[in-house]
Amino acid sequence: MTFEATTFPLLVPARLGAHALANRLVMAPMTRNRAEADGTATPLMAEYYAQRASAGLIIAEASTPNAVGQTYPNITALHTDAHTAGWRQVTKAVQAAGGGPMFLQIQHGGRVGHPDNSGLTPIAPSPIPLPETIHTPTGRQAAVTPREMTAEDIRNTVRDFAAAARRAVDAGFAGVEVHSANGYLLHQFLAPNTNHRIDAYGGSIENRIRFTTEVIDAVIAEIGAHRTGLRISPGNTVNGITDTDANLLYPALLEANGDKDLAYLHLAFATPAQALFNRLRDIWPGTLIANPVLPADQIPADGGKDAAERLMAAGADLIALGRPFLANPDLVQRLRTGAPVNPVRAKYAMYTGGPTGYTDYPVLAAHNCP
Repeated sequence: MTFEATTFPLLVPARLGAHALANRLVMAPMTRNRAEADGTATPLMAEYYAQRASAGLIIAEASTPNAVGQTYPNITALHTDAHTAGWRQVTKAVQAAGGGPMFLQIQHGGRVGHPDNSGLTPIAPSPIPLPETIHTPTGRQAAVTPREMTAEDIRNTVRDFAAAARRAVDAGFAGVEVHSANGYLLHQFLAPNTNHRIDAYGGSIENRIRFTTEVIDAVIAEIGAHRTGLRISPGNTVNGITDTDANLLYPALLEANGDKDLAYLHLAFATPAQALFNRLRDIWPGTLIANPVLPADQIPADGGKDAAERLMAAGADLIALGRPFLANPDLVQRLRTGAPVNPVRAKYAMYTGGPTGYTDYPVLAAHNCP
């Protein structure tokens, strides 16, 4: 059975600024540890993204803007010429496969890091360690206490985000996504349990949103607002975050940045029944990408269609899906035809390196395609 676009809103074409999108499905950024040890994207990664080129928009996985921002082994980076060249082969492969625009997520791990991964002591808003172990080349180890960032560290990190954004555009990306979610550095500045500073970057909500806003402004100055997206995850407790004042902080963050004509706001782990979701939709004047909550480490039998359509009905413009795209390179075609979706492989296969659980997911046979 083929669903008509008029009854399947995810398949309706859309626009993101100057970009025409073939559909409203966004491939969410997913860290999969397939880069070289130095953070350079690989030909295997180019194959992986090209397989999924039918997404209306691809947001490529988190890349660190400097060495100290590295989180785990084999994470992509974007602060050397080799990194730029590595990502360029990815954008070219997606373009050759007929894909639409790609954005690249820029992420600094903050306290989510380890000297065995980066060779450096992690830095963070305050010297509060991650309350869990962290993956390293020799196995999981206890997190170390990060060094509290100085004013110079903050200035340098803002500069590094802007420089990485320039490199992303040079590598062929349409823009970048500033990652202020999921317990990484920018989120650590936002959350009161990880930010105990008493200077202009801590304490009040106005102060705690300052760093994220400065990063956004620096990226805009470097590549333009139309190439700059923002990702947030209000209330998400991953990596030891406690957003105790999310209902006040996130509206303030959006009000401080809503008039800058950003490319989009990406709201992770969105639930349409949440009052905060509806309030943020009301505040945000531009494109809203929503990432629905799906069962942990699983894919619904409908590929996430129902959750996605409920978010669209609540006001989302585009829908970002992660695991459904990971396990189904041809997710758009499967949703279009009503074909069954592949289940996601065991969690370990997502992060072990090589093609298994990465580029070896089956696609529909040609004779099943309309």
